Formats: sequence, structure tokens, C-alpha cells
Amino acid sequence: MSIKRSALSVGVVGAAVLAVAATTAGTASAHGTMTNPVSRVAACYAEGPEHPVSQVCKDLVAASGTQPLYDWNEVNIANAAGNHQALIPDGKLCSANRDKYKALDWPRTDWPATAVKPGAFTFQFRTTAPHVGTQTVYITKPTYDPTKPLKWSDLDPTPVAQVQVTRTATDGYYTYSGTLPQRTGRQLLYMVWQRSDSPEAFYSCSDVDFGKADAAGTALTANAPAAPSDAQIAADAPKSTVAHHGHGGDPNAPAGQIVPTTSAAVAGTSATGPLLLAGAAAIGVGWAGMVLRRRRVEAVRRDS
Repeated sequence: MSIKRSALSVGVVGAAVLAVAATTAGTASAHGTMTNPVSRVAACYAEGPEHPVSQVCKDLVAASGTQPLYDWNEVNIANAAGNHQALIPDGKLCSANRDKYKALDWPRTDWPATAVKPGAFTFQFRTTAPHVGTQTVYITKPTYDPTKPLKWSDLDPTPVAQVQVTRTATDGYYTYSGTLPQRTGRQLLYMVWQRSDSPEAFYSCSDVDFGKADAAGTALTANAPAAPSDAQIAADAPKSTVAHHGHGGDPNAPAGQIVPTTSAAVAGTSATGPLLLAGAAAIGVGWAGMVLRRRRVEAVRRDS
């Protein structure tokens, strides 16, 4: 084989390895859920997977086990690419059509609900792996019936909040403002987080109640749902099947601490770095081999 052909072959191999690494970097998982107003999965997780308090959370554990709660930050579709309605049928919005989280779709009126009022609202999203993308929050229409499965047509097409999020999250949270319209009684807020650095998308359902707050927005019930604490997340991380940190920066960062990244490659999975090094190594070794071969050929010519 000629040196030119060898160079082409090695170049192709090296480029292929680097391409795989780049693809891996672009599809690394991000994770999180809404904590204000607290999502269904976060509210049940905060109660404690082993000893839930509310009846609906007890029923969820009885039907699906504790793992969906320990994996509270993973309600996602890996290859959504914006095709949310095509991939998630009516009645499956809260679970993102994933069997693991099917209990989140139950049409019940006893899901823990956050007391709210119309007007300005501060949303808080707990992210254990921040990535660039868009978070869009929708609210149900005034005709929404919580005793029936949630349909896409139940959502008001005008978002109550939409924000471009980045690879940095202050203290592990995305915090942004929105405006809640006039509503009465129980409603639902549906969040879609579509990443722009990969086709992956995340979803969450948060129950709210417009009838359980005073004029100042203060809850009139002592049973307001709580969000999981950073201490709980850290303590339960070993029980989760989902990586809780590292995708957004330093893999040694303690749970609950998000370290900003500066490139998509750094934000990839733990396999990305080795793949990139392997690609560089393949190219380097190949070129070194070609140089040695050329020198041997030239030495033979001189001797002859």
C-alpha cells in the first residue's frame, strides 16, 4: 500500500472514532424536574420512597415500586427532537409514554398540589445535569377535568413561561419568571425541556390549585407539597439508576452542586473523553507508522 493510501486509511479510521466521540458528546443525558410548583414525581419522592405519606404516592409505590421515585429526574425521551405530540399519545403526557413512570398519568384529584394565584410566578427547576435548550411551561385550559386523562388538547397553546437555559445552573436550579392566567380550582402545569445540543427532551407535570391561596398567594392548607431537599438527593443518589451529576461538569462534584462547562465535549458522558483520546491516538499512531515506513523505504533505496 502506498504512503498516500495509508494516510487516507488512517485518516478515515481516526475521523470515524472522533465522529463517534462527537456523537456521544451530543447525546449525553441531562436530568431534572420542576420543583416549584413541585412535580408529581418530585412530590412523591420528597415524601420518601420507602414510606410515602399521601395516598396517591402510596398507590404509586404499590403499583410501580420505589425505583421511579429514586429516578425522579429521568422522565425523558432520548430522541424526541421536538416531536413531542407525535411520540407521546393523549393520556401519557406525564410519563412521557414510558411504562416505568405510568403511574404519573393517573387522573386523580389527590395529587399533591401547590397553591397558586393568577399573576407573576417564579418557576424553579432542579437540574442535576444542566444543558443548553428551551424549557416551555404550559397550563391547562379552564375546562380541564383532573378526573380524566390529560390530553394535548387540554393544554393552552400559549405558554405561561418559556426560557433558554444554559450549561450553568445556580446551586443546581434553573429559576425563571412566568405569568399564570386566571383559573379556578385544580389545574396542571406541563413542562417540556427540549435540549438544543441533543434530541433528548424532559417532561414534568405539576398540579396546582387556584382555590387554596389567599390574596397574597399564601397557601391556606398545611398539606402543601414539598420539594426534595439537596440532602435527600445526595443521600439517595446511590439508590438511583440515573447519574445525578457529572454530565454538567466536574464528575467529582458533590450531589447538588453543578459545575459549569465550557464545551459540548466536556458536557458529554464519561465515555466521551476516552473516545476523543482514542481518535487522536489512532491518528497519531498511524502517522508515526507511516513516517517510519517511509524512512525504511528511503534507506533501502540509498543502500541499493
